Amino acid sequence: MSSSDFIVIGAGLAGAAAAWHLAEAGHHVSVLERTTPGNHEGSSHGSARIFRYAYPEKAYTDLVVRARQGWDQLEAASGRRLITPTGSVDFGDLRDPRGLAAVLEASGVAHELLSADAARERFPQIAFDTEVLYHPDAGVLDALGTIEAMLELAQATGRAEVHTHWEAAGIRRTAGGFEVRSADGRSVTGAKVIVAAGGWLPALLGDLALPAGFLESVPAFEVREEQAFHLPWREADESGAAYPAWPTFIHKRSEMQTYGLPGGRDAGFSGQKMAQYKGGPVLPSARDQSGLITEEMRRRVQDYAMRYLPGVVPEPYAEATCLFTMTPNEDFVIDEADGVVLLSACSGHGGKFAPLLGELAAGLATGAGTVPDRFRVAHHRAEAQR
Repeated sequence: MSSSDFIVIGAGLAGAAAAWHLAEAGHHVSVLERTTPGNHEGSSHGSARIFRYAYPEKAYTDLVVRARQGWDQLEAASGRRLITPTGSVDFGDLRDPRGLAAVLEASGVAHELLSADAARERFPQIAFDTEVLYHPDAGVLDALGTIEAMLELAQATGRAEVHTHWEAAGIRRTAGGFEVRSADGRSVTGAKVIVAAGGWLPALLGDLALPAGFLESVPAFEVREEQAFHLPWREADESGAAYPAWPTFIHKRSEMQTYGLPGGRDAGFSGQKMAQYKGGPVLPSARDQSGLITEEMRRRVQDYAMRYLPGVVPEPYAEATCLFTMTPNEDFVIDEADGVVLLSACSGHGGKFAPLLGELAAGLATGAGTVPDRFRVAHHRAEAQR
């Protein structure tokens, strides 16, 4: 049996970030991962996630600005380039580019508001159907590379251990804190526990011996198995004119909400990865994921590409699934009760905040910091009762 100051359950982006911050602050940490860090059954695998500043609420944009400082610190400490700049475009009748531009203006983030014609002239590979918000400092973040960098830095302090193939099978309170047992009989003890288990969080809640009032306020989680497709880029349009470099995009329209980004390191930075937002099936639990792509979704994405992405060949060269763990209002859950910190439910948009999420969770666990009220379970409960 090993003992630590803190036990972190889950070695995805959020859990790895928490471990990094705790170890850097001088605490001993045990990270427990049910398979391997950044594995394909979770939400943090692969090397391509969108980093962007555009949100309809200034509070989130300000958090991205704050998170970017953490990314800069992480890149400097690890010597890795974890965010590749690409710029980003937002459009569609449900996206409100003008509203987004006003938020970015208020937060001091560089941006442009373009007409559909001006945007098509700049990015002819996309068929824009509304005004477009463009902000140049967006990009593609390397999820797996980020996890590796944070865990390597945590372990380099000599105060962090990463236990792989360790599925938490039982959690009990002890006189000194907690004991977490694995399915094969191993155990780890620690004063406090941070649960960053993503889609596996709902199944662990009952084991955490949380106060009844706190547990009742935890929002209902919806676990989805999203389906993503990589589409080859065309080199030129029909006239032979070369297409410019691709930005990331978010296109929200009444019929379908989509997002896309250049493929990351593991795709050779080629092709456009895209998916329908909240298009995958809702699962009874994370264990019920199939890893399968449906023909219906493949056709839907191909039809979309033929209509809105003239710069791609609408035949996927790669396909993958990914878990989204959603709260009803799509806010995160970061809260603490009786020695347990919940750090989860990033609702499909948490990757860009990874260094900051770890900082917030570490602050709660050590008592050295706090989190925005909107991420507390009491706020989630108040929102649900409206």
